[in-house]
Amino acid sequence: MHPALRSHRPLIMGRRGAVATNHPVATQAGLDVLRAGGNAVDATIAVSLALGVVEPHMSGLGGDGFFQLHLAGGEGVCVNATGAAPRAATPVAYAAGIPVEGPRSTSTPGLLAGLALLHERHGTLPWARLVAPAEEAARDGFAATHHYRHFAGENLGKLRPSPGSAARLLADGAPPALGALVVQPELAETLAEIARGGAEGFYRGALAQRLAAGIAADGGPVAAADLAACTAEAQPPIAVPFCGFEVRQTPPNSTGFAFLQMLRILDRFDLAALDLDGAGLIHLMVEAKKLAFLDRERWGADPRGLDIPLDRLLSEGHAAELAARIDPRRAAALPVREDATGDTTYFCVVDAAGNAVSAIQSLNSAFGSGVTAGDTGVLLNNRMAYWHLQPGHPNRLAPGMRVRHTMNAPMVFKDGALWGVFGTPGADNQVQVNLQVMVAMAVFGLDPQQAVEMPRWTSSQPGQGANYPHGGDSTLTLERGLGAAAPALEAMGHRVKVVGPLEGPCSVEAIRVLPNGVRMAGSDPRRDGWAGAC
Repeated sequence: MHPALRSHRPLIMGRRGAVATNHPVATQAGLDVLRAGGNAVDATIAVSLALGVVEPHMSGLGGDGFFQLHLAGGEGVCVNATGAAPRAATPVAYAAGIPVEGPRSTSTPGLLAGLALLHERHGTLPWARLVAPAEEAARDGFAATHHYRHFAGENLGKLRPSPGSAARLLADGAPPALGALVVQPELAETLAEIARGGAEGFYRGALAQRLAAGIAADGGPVAAADLAACTAEAQPPIAVPFCGFEVRQTPPNSTGFAFLQMLRILDRFDLAALDLDGAGLIHLMVEAKKLAFLDRERWGADPRGLDIPLDRLLSEGHAAELAARIDPRRAAALPVREDATGDTTYFCVVDAAGNAVSAIQSLNSAFGSGVTAGDTGVLLNNRMAYWHLQPGHPNRLAPGMRVRHTMNAPMVFKDGALWGVFGTPGADNQVQVNLQVMVAMAVFGLDPQQAVEMPRWTSSQPGQGANYPHGGDSTLTLERGLGAAAPALEAMGHRVKVVGPLEGPCSVEAIRVLPNGVRMAGSDPRRDGWAGAC
């Protein structure tokens, strides 16, 4: 392990299972399921639903997700739980532009369909047991944290116009006091219906009719037919080698392939000869990210509507071509525009048998659209904001198609055995922060807690922001622990901004599996994350 980096939280270790999420209530829900005899899929469902209650600003039943599952027997599968654009969402209907909040920013929510597919194929405990922690947290309330209050305060203008959102997620139009209980009785009733009948009612039953009616009353595009047509998809993971590891990712419409491209490019350099916190390594990683994001813009789309040449994009030859374009002494020059952000949540689970899940779910921006659908308590996403409108673009809005997602759920193997699971929310920052965590653990030997706490950088790139129209301001943001590298990076041509410790974006959760079976779990202090093991 790397001796120079101190972590301020303890490294959590256990032999029978580990859970790392962005909220202690969700972590406890996952651990309780594992202790009750459930497997990693059971724990994943419990965690996912609980996060949708206690982190309503990040994810929930009204959003989407991706899940990468590794079964101890060796099978690997990715579950695409992202909903399609509604039938009414045509380029003509949005000719005046796609709003980034409000009812018309909402796309069909796919998260629960993904959980249902996981449960059908690999779950062992009944829905009622897995829904119980989320239902309890919704009915009895969760205590508002500093981070919840921060996000609520930033989104008052989004939440106040929706009666259901204002009544349950705010207190008299303001962020609830620290420790005040956020109670969501309507959401609790919706969860109780899911506990009784699974996901079917949400998409094709009485609950679906209420959900569609609530959306229609606000003028949203998602209709009962869109919910009825929503299904999750099982897909094989995509993978590349890196420094003796195999790194697997979620395939398109996830843009996890950009993360794999960065690794492929960097594998052509002697990273171990550089300093972990030095300008040389930061520069190489930033330049690799810039090149991968150009391919992301060209090829990030629903593969049902675009023949994406993944074999070429992830090939050694293409990586060599891109690596040759990197000047180790000079940053690629970029013009200046504005930035764009998004919010999500990530978690991971490894059980006693060695089954593992890398999971990510989102409403897109904080609190999604800001709209709660009727009397369901379901806060809706604003994922429509990721579509493009210009003709010919691979990610152009089309009803029934899935939009390009920044969400990705990595998993790492060594000599055929599970080695690590990690990931982060953070829109365009996701893959570049995942890159830093991977390099820190795989090349420099950091443990998961060191890796998630270490100072990080993020690069904003013009014309590459996730929401449309694209933002990006050419800034390389460094947390203060990397500040010593700033002069050298500026001399290379980077436009550097230094922020305080732990003030950078993202919130990484990570689990390492040792050859002796010990699970090491780490959780990022930048939000409300917590890791646990049993």
